[in-house]
Amino acid sequence: MFKLITTGYFYADGGAMFGAVPKVTWSRSYPVNERNLCVLAMHTGIIETTDGRIIIIDPGVGQDQLKDTPAIFYQFYDTTDLCDALIQVGIRPEDVTDVIFTHLHFDHCGAAIRKNSNGIPEAVFPNAVHWVSRAQYENERNPHPLEAESFLPGNTEILEKAGLLRLVESTIEPYECLRMQLYDGHTPGQIAAYIKDGSSTIVFPGDIIPLASHIVQERISAYDLYPTLSYNGKTEILEKAAFDEQVLVFYHDAYTPCAIIKKVRSSFKINKKVDL
Repeated sequence: MFKLITTGYFYADGGAMFGAVPKVTWSRSYPVNERNLCVLAMHTGIIETTDGRIIIIDPGVGQDQLKDTPAIFYQFYDTTDLCDALIQVGIRPEDVTDVIFTHLHFDHCGAAIRKNSNGIPEAVFPNAVHWVSRAQYENERNPHPLEAESFLPGNTEILEKAGLLRLVESTIEPYECLRMQLYDGHTPGQIAAYIKDGSSTIVFPGDIIPLASHIVQERISAYDLYPTLSYNGKTEILEKAAFDEQVLVFYHDAYTPCAIIKKVRSSFKINKKVDL
């Protein structure tokens, strides 16, 4: 079983989200306010398997880091403590067996760490294997200056010292219901998670395709370090998703969290929205 939990919202510059594409084209498909700011969401994926595994994909920014740089620049609001949200659906933090970080930007992984009653940072999910690609792990430790402020390296250091960090070298299928495939572009070694849920396949591509509007291949975020690689990876995911009628999860989309797409000639369009 797969479900989404929305852990909050924040603002990002529209030009940054859509790169070199003119505003007159992308703003028809994604709202923007008078300050050219788009509302972005954080949708955390939850997988409960038949053999008792509980897998979390991208836990979000986390309450403890909202007042830190760079989070303060993005005006986070309506944030939800992920642990509280999990408890409401019958999952305790110690029940979680796996956490997947599509990548290590702070708005995707910060909620995996929080301070205990003594003010010491520790793992929120103490019994979980935390998966991230080796390429992303190494990139976090020696980031390009354009990307450096997106990382909070202390998070992975805490997980590593606790023996909870697992590095992914290449595409793997650790469980029958899950495949993790690596893509470069937005950042080196980002994981796209493929989840088998009954007869459906759900794709959680993180910031490879952050918004439903990004299924237009030329719409590539200015946050992407390698735009041509982003284009290639995104196209590969979209082609497969359209052909197999897979459900795409758009981690940051405040209006269309999930959808099935279709290919119309050489472009892709939303076929129908999906509730998860």
